[in-house]
Amino acid sequence: MAYLEPSDYRILDEAGAPASMFYPRDDLWPATNGARDQLIEVASGISVGARFFGANPEWPTLLYFHGNGEIASDYDDISSIYEDRGMNLFVAEFRGYGASGGIPTVEALVGDAHPIASAFHAFLDVEGYTGARWIMGRSMGAQAALEAAAQAPTRFGGLIIESGAGNIRRSLERYGLLDTERGGLLAKAHDEKIASIALPTLIIHGQYDDLVPLARAHELFELMTVEPRQLVTIPEAGHNDLLWVGEQLYFDSIVAFIEAARVAGALE
Repeated sequence: MAYLEPSDYRILDEAGAPASMFYPRDDLWPATNGARDQLIEVASGISVGARFFGANPEWPTLLYFHGNGEIASDYDDISSIYEDRGMNLFVAEFRGYGASGGIPTVEALVGDAHPIASAFHAFLDVEGYTGARWIMGRSMGAQAALEAAAQAPTRFGGLIIESGAGNIRRSLERYGLLDTERGGLLAKAHDEKIASIALPTLIIHGQYDDLVPLARAHELFELMTVEPRQLVTIPEAGHNDLLWVGEQLYFDSIVAFIEAARVAGALE
């Protein structure tokens, strides 16, 4: 695998991608019902927010990178569905989103996955959460999740991607960068990064997603080489209604994926 630094993604920032890519919102809602807010330092003087919905220290915990335009408090209600299924949720924000400082960039979206993953483990260790740990990324958060899975996979049991795309070539092409030397090298190294992911992977995608078409999920599946990996398509679902249209299949797939990994680990 070509060695890939988060700074290699800066080429998209220099081309103006953040102006059309990011839609940050402030966080106006304090944590309630036992949820706890965290600030994670990702660079000198810059911290990003996270909200922990912890119900049982022995349950699996998901490090969850949310989608664009979302913030951690958007999961105040959704977290109860995870709890009903026996999972804790740790929702991490991006720079400029929610309680976070800084300005969102592509470089930071990718690079901040490292200190966030480290802080996630440290927090759970201190709090005595002993259950298995997982990485999950929704939509734009898939890029952070893929980075964590490729470059900082230690102590994670698997990767879940929801409504996300892994291929970066279209973004590079959009800004006229794919045929440049830096753009070509980034595209190749990014593909190799995805192919290097060794964590069992579950991809969930809506059949009629018009923001990230289902074909992008198939592309990601084909870029990956890890086994086991699975692609679950939610019938009739789009991008932002996927969870509600296919709630049963969505959570059944996640629970089955986590349970299969637990059983496989117990048999090794």
